[in-house]
Amino acid sequence: MQAVLISTFGDASVLQVGPRTLPVPGIGEVLIKVHAAGVNRLDILQRQGKYPPPPGASDILGLDIAGEIVQAGPSTDLKGFKIGDRVCALLPGGGYAEYCTAAIDVCLPVPKGWSMVEAASLPETYFTVWSNVFQRGKLTEGETLLVQGGSSGIGVTAIQIATQLGHTVWVTAGNAEKCQACEALGANRAINYREEDFVAVVKELSSGRGVDVILDMVAGDYVSREMNCLADDGRLVIIALQRGASAQIDLSQFLRRRLTVTGSGLRSRDVSFKAQIARELREKIWPLLDNGQIKPIIYKTFPMAQASAAHELMESSEHIGKIMLEIVATSKV
Repeated sequence: MQAVLISTFGDASVLQVGPRTLPVPGIGEVLIKVHAAGVNRLDILQRQGKYPPPPGASDILGLDIAGEIVQAGPSTDLKGFKIGDRVCALLPGGGYAEYCTAAIDVCLPVPKGWSMVEAASLPETYFTVWSNVFQRGKLTEGETLLVQGGSSGIGVTAIQIATQLGHTVWVTAGNAEKCQACEALGANRAINYREEDFVAVVKELSSGRGVDVILDMVAGDYVSREMNCLADDGRLVIIALQRGASAQIDLSQFLRRRLTVTGSGLRSRDVSFKAQIARELREKIWPLLDNGQIKPIIYKTFPMAQASAAHELMESSEHIGKIMLEIVATSKV
């Protein structure tokens, strides 16, 4: 098969399409003919040599895909799917290729009326948001959410899920266009972090109370500021470190205001953990996708041969929503 390969660690130009051996599904896995794959910031880090795949995972980039099941591994229970079904799946790696393997437990049906490109935009962001905002952050009825980076793939997902479930959502974004896009998706207020102090705005919006949950992809010096705008019993959930891994914080706030600072990475978690997320998404969120209450937000789609251009766009941060690769398999199983 053909796949996007990293010739050597470096900038986007190191990505090249070349031959790879067709993967073989194991017990509990299926082989999927890939039609589309999502581009994520973790792909950038792996390409740069800063984020190796977990043990046993493919070294090919790509964490979320959509395609059709073409083969099942030995003794694999297809869990209601069948050969030929259209699915999207979360992977630990291997998505930038004509074929990939996936655990059947992390496969979800392509939502009604969605294209393969649209469906491939779902897994990484939806699994991440559900795991961190609702499972780890414990966002519950009547609570508020602040999303740092509202126009990212994670951000637009968090906005749509949380607003559909009845939450007040505030976000930060880097310019007026991105702020307008976030509010069009349902955010109650988008804060231009280049022109406004998000701590002051959140305090004003909440009449001094603060926000219940913050989803943070920034970290670094943002952490102390975020603690200052959390409500009592608030939860800060960190999922990326764009401004660095070190922060200076006032520990007395944990005692006085019962704050929680937590975080997680999804890629290295085992299949059983991801399978629980998949079950909850299918029960609680997939109906919203099927009936059109939540829509795909695709910024731009590139052919697989232009993966380097897709990475350059990701690194520019100009996009609003997901960047995608469209894959047309020329190899046959």
